[in-house]
Amino acid sequence: MIKDTKRLQENIYNHRKTLHNIAEVGRKEFKTAKYIRDYLDSINVKYDTYLKTATLGILKGKIGKKTIAFRADIDGLVTEEGVKHLCGHDGHTSILLGLVEFINNNLENLNDNVVFIFQPAEEGPGGAEDLINEGIIDKYKIDEIYGLHIYPEVKEGYIGLAPGYFMAQAGDFDIGIISKSGHGAMPQNGIDGILIASNLVNILQSIVSRNVSPLDNAVLTVGKINGGTRRNIIAENIRLEGTLRTFDPKVYDSMKTRMREICQGMEKSYNCKINLHIKDDYPSVNNNKRLYEEFVDALGEEKVIRLDPMMISEDFSYYQREVPGLFFMLGSRDEEKGFINGLHNLNFNFNEEVLLNGLNSYIQLLRYKNVLE
Repeated sequence: MIKDTKRLQENIYNHRKTLHNIAEVGRKEFKTAKYIRDYLDSINVKYDTYLKTATLGILKGKIGKKTIAFRADIDGLVTEEGVKHLCGHDGHTSILLGLVEFINNNLENLNDNVVFIFQPAEEGPGGAEDLINEGIIDKYKIDEIYGLHIYPEVKEGYIGLAPGYFMAQAGDFDIGIISKSGHGAMPQNGIDGILIASNLVNILQSIVSRNVSPLDNAVLTVGKINGGTRRNIIAENIRLEGTLRTFDPKVYDSMKTRMREICQGMEKSYNCKINLHIKDDYPSVNNNKRLYEEFVDALGEEKVIRLDPMMISEDFSYYQREVPGLFFMLGSRDEEKGFINGLHNLNFNFNEEVLLNGLNSYIQLLRYKNVLE
């Protein structure tokens, strides 16, 4: 008989308190990695290290026909007040540490293999992709993978997710407009970069409204513009920065193609030079439908809220390109206790009982799949 998870409560809460106070930027999570490894050492769980701060290991079952992985991101978020855990990664790590301890205490009931992944740099530039390039999927023979995110838009005690596309593919773009300076009173002698930028922003918006099917979801946002030196000088160099997001990779590629065509056309129209650079970020989170159905059955429909796809992004998507995977939102909203602030908000926080909800969701899943007896 598996022991009650309540006895792990104190350990999990202590994990969160400690990790919360040592938040570190991606790829430099040295204190965090040391804490994770020291704790695994203390409970006699073996592990491997990657990328200096990544910690992975496998708990082998009696039968071992399949291998299920669970991933937690460990990095903090850079803010104007320093590096902080404002996206719940301290909670994600605490949940996975609790799961590892729980399974390790009940190895006699473990039928199949469980891999734990403490991953750096989810906030950027993508620790998941680097771990995959290290060969972890083949080394541990991972068959499927799960991840979660504490989420204040879903009520505490509930799980939010969706089958298929769940979170968007994202890309960042930078546009440099090189025009010709001149006196503001003699615009005919210059090439007005601000005019070009204004028209370019408007035309870029037509990509979503006129080049993307109304049945597809897409966003193109110009979030920053810099240019000009004085009120009476024709601006010479203008810089635009923005983001594009969608779910279908084909739509994403078509948006990039259209952006290039528009910039090339604007160059000819205004006799200027436009440099476009697009940086592809994370792919779409695409939840496996079989794993989704199993998860809903395991937890019970009354505890699951089907969410609409979201335009935020997550590097868990890299794992899903290799093996079937499921990513879900762990509800943390509690209006009575004031846990209502969104992710990346300086006042973001959650009731630590949410961590037990996350642990129990993993355990229920493992029991349902007969990985744990």
